[in-house]
Amino acid sequence: MSYQALYRKFRPDNFEEVKGQDHIVTTLKNQIRSDHVGHAYLFCGTRGTGKTTVAKIFAKAVNCENPGEKGPCGECDMCQAIAAGNSMNVVEMDAASNNKVDDIRQVIEEVQYSPAQGRYKVYIIDEVHMLTTSAFNALLKTLEEPPSYLIFILATTEVHKIPMTILSRCQRYDFKRISVETIAARLRELLDQEEIAAEERALTYIAKLADGALRDGLSLLEQCISFYFGEELTYEKVLKVLGAVDNEVYASFTGALAAGNVAGMMQIIDEIISAGKDLARFCDELIWYMRNLMIVKSTEHPEEIIDMSQENLHTLIGTAKELELDMIFRYIRVLSDVENQMKYSDQKRVLFEVALIRLSRPEMEKDYESIVNRIHNIEEKLEHGLVATQTVQNLQPTPATPDNNAVEVPSKKILESAVPAEVKSLVGNWHQVLNQLDPVSKNMLNHVTLTVDDAGALVIAFSEDTAYAYFTGEEDHKEKLCHVAEKLIRKSINIEFRLVADQREYDALPELRGLFADSDIEIEAMD
Repeated sequence: MSYQALYRKFRPDNFEEVKGQDHIVTTLKNQIRSDHVGHAYLFCGTRGTGKTTVAKIFAKAVNCENPGEKGPCGECDMCQAIAAGNSMNVVEMDAASNNKVDDIRQVIEEVQYSPAQGRYKVYIIDEVHMLTTSAFNALLKTLEEPPSYLIFILATTEVHKIPMTILSRCQRYDFKRISVETIAARLRELLDQEEIAAEERALTYIAKLADGALRDGLSLLEQCISFYFGEELTYEKVLKVLGAVDNEVYASFTGALAAGNVAGMMQIIDEIISAGKDLARFCDELIWYMRNLMIVKSTEHPEEIIDMSQENLHTLIGTAKELELDMIFRYIRVLSDVENQMKYSDQKRVLFEVALIRLSRPEMEKDYESIVNRIHNIEEKLEHGLVATQTVQNLQPTPATPDNNAVEVPSKKILESAVPAEVKSLVGNWHQVLNQLDPVSKNMLNHVTLTVDDAGALVIAFSEDTAYAYFTGEEDHKEKLCHVAEKLIRKSINIEFRLVADQREYDALPELRGLFADSDIEIEAMD
């Protein structure tokens, strides 16, 4: 037989082997035992938590000739046929590729025929949120009044996309993220069966990276043991294979961040990228490290909450003493924002470095957390005797120049104010504005909404506060943008920056680009 991936080879065959979902397994077993099986189930939760696996086990259990405490016996003809994929009683459907109304109509036609063997015909529809609105409507009537032998099991990772009319007709089961301890224990169990040696610390770290998804944990484990085939799997080997970063690096990085050492942070970033490690994962793990710092600052016994060695915990406590709690809050907030932006950007490093400079310079912001950060920096300078002083020079008053010898200073050319129609024309040629900006400013303006208010001002709306702070925190950035815009239309223009935190409100803003696209305006240098 050809090689099977670990997550397929060790997929549970009965309810007893399902890990971390006891609240769901117990309910389904009781329904089978009491013969109170429902006609429609909705399994929702993050990836790799067992939705499809439990659905298959349940489909076997309701058709099993000899169901027991574990669910299906696995030995009768029905169990073996379903396991081999040869039974007509269990039909799996991927809604991601079969999401049209015709696909659902075909299902509805098929369910009119009762099963030739077994008690129930079970339809498992994976990624059901991908169905179109018309497909959901076609499915609705059958869900409401199904034949007695029919069971629908709908699985999704995005339950908020399911219409309420469908939700109200299903029994909903929420699959929880599986704990680190449970994933690590399952990995140990499988490695023992495979006779592969591994350190507990290595398995715990893989379980953390799995982020609650057992399937992801098995995939990461397989990657590690394939690289070090025939060798014991150690913590250091896992770090090398998965491109992860040790806690000492995060401690050094946080120290440089707190000290405002931009060069030190950039050097660490350069080393991380040169080593082939993923910058997005580094940002994610840095946020988790900040979370651990927050726990240390907020609780008396952090060792009961934070899962790490005593050596690393001691280093963590030492780092936490150098920070204020509000500073940590600010770090987490800004890093979380930039992590979301990095998912959709081609310039991940630029975005991350801008966020780091912003973090190291709290004077760019005016919120409470930034003020606390600024006070902390001043106290640090005072403690180390680095007090900034200003040299006052004795300036002698300059005698007045006689009028007849006065030198006329050329004044800046005063431009006429742009009318709303000209501002709209500028919006239609926004690509020309972007082409005249530096790469960082251009990247910050790639995902904005442009509109014009009643007074004729150009309103640039941001959904992420990193880009918003880039223009509002530094006056020079705003002036450069205004200068480029004024060169384009040769008129004075008022630009307003607006941060729209609510995503729905942001999506509702009118986007004028494309509506007022005129012929390209050529930029001429101003006198």
